[in-house]
Amino acid sequence: MEELKISWLTNYYFMRTITITVILFFLGSFVSAQTNKFNLKQCIDTAIKNNFRVNQTGLQLQVAEVNMKQAKANLLPNLNGRADYGFNFGRNVDPITNTFTNNQLSSSNAGLGTSVVLFNGMRLQNIIQQTNYNYRVAESDYQQEKDNLTLNVILAYMQVLGNEDVLGVSKAQLLVTKKQIERMEVLVKEGTVGVYQLTDMKGQMANEEIGIINLENSFQQAKLNLCQLMNVSYLPGMELDRGEILLSTDLYPQSSAQVIESAMRQMPVVKSNEYKIKSAEKSINIAKGSYYPTISFNGSTGSSYSSLFARSIPTTVSEVQTGNYIKNGTVRTPVFTEVQNYNSAKVGYGKQMNNNLGFFAGVSMQVPLFNNLQVRNRVRLAKINRQTVKLEADNLNYQLKQNIEQAWLNMNASFNRYNVLQEQLANFEESFRAAEVRFENGVINAAEFLIAKNNLDRTRLNLVQGKYEYAFRTKLLDFYQGK
Repeated sequence: MEELKISWLTNYYFMRTITITVILFFLGSFVSAQTNKFNLKQCIDTAIKNNFRVNQTGLQLQVAEVNMKQAKANLLPNLNGRADYGFNFGRNVDPITNTFTNNQLSSSNAGLGTSVVLFNGMRLQNIIQQTNYNYRVAESDYQQEKDNLTLNVILAYMQVLGNEDVLGVSKAQLLVTKKQIERMEVLVKEGTVGVYQLTDMKGQMANEEIGIINLENSFQQAKLNLCQLMNVSYLPGMELDRGEILLSTDLYPQSSAQVIESAMRQMPVVKSNEYKIKSAEKSINIAKGSYYPTISFNGSTGSSYSSLFARSIPTTVSEVQTGNYIKNGTVRTPVFTEVQNYNSAKVGYGKQMNNNLGFFAGVSMQVPLFNNLQVRNRVRLAKINRQTVKLEADNLNYQLKQNIEQAWLNMNASFNRYNVLQEQLANFEESFRAAEVRFENGVINAAEFLIAKNNLDRTRLNLVQGKYEYAFRTKLLDFYQGK
């Protein structure tokens, strides 16, 4: 009985362990499958979150925002406090009586000071406007980085789907070839056809298998490219949602001129250059502001303390001879006067600081008369910088127009090529059906059949590639329009 009990317990724990292992395996497989499924929005969001350049541009936007806020804060008055406490030895000036003393003393000073610029040639106001334009530049650059990355992710996403479709078409073609080989093997055994026809078909199958290996590699390379754009580890089992991509086969509705016009209004890079020009113009006004005087309001309050300062307290009154006298004949009577006696008492720190409290308020003006032509040269450099920025903006707009015109021509060519491929596919499908019937009836040999099949297979692959190529071209034109 004891042995049966031990055996039962052993089997129980063994089955329990096996069950838990199986559950964990399938659970892990389910989680892995879930994490390997992505839609387009997830890919874009992940890429934007993990991209170093986008994050760096985002930090530059934060810096520009801080600079803009600081420029506005420069209009406010400043307020600074000061306080000191020290000891003096030897011959010093008493800060309270302003007289020399040889006694050791401790002294203290404290106060508040404020100043505000009333006028400085509108430099502060122009700096505010300039930093606002610089913030808009950083904002546009940040959006442009996100848009560029989004476009690359969309194209990489479509590249994965396109390679997957091409791979599927190739595998379907291989199945057709395998079926024909199975049929040919039967016919060879029956002696109906020659062995050479079977070997031709097997050679064709080998070519198609090699092609599938190459396409599988291209498929995985496309996945790798998408993962790198997302800045995540390579996921060979990645699955993409096809519902996120709409592959239009209609002619693109906008002309190249319409796309250019929309791009000039919508693209962040165009807006960025417009703000750069405005910022450069404000630099000229800021430099010119140095020609004008600077008027400021200043105010301060302060007090001081000295350990030697003492307060005299009246006590008794004494009669003291003055040294004068009254003479009456030969008799002289001395003259006395009353003298107030005092006791000395130290005055505390708080009392002195309160008694010695003073205030100042005033307006100051600094007039630039001559400073080695620095202001004039700064104005000239600012004007040169504005021309440079404008030339760069014009050059970028010109290149953008060229790129859009080229992209539109490529789109139009790919659309025409796709339509021709559709007609070609219909023709080759009809030719293949006829060749297949004739081949099965022994009218044509394997070589002729393979020619018809290769024409059909090549056209199907070209049609899938042409469809995605046209989709690529339309997405690029959408990107230029900010869609």
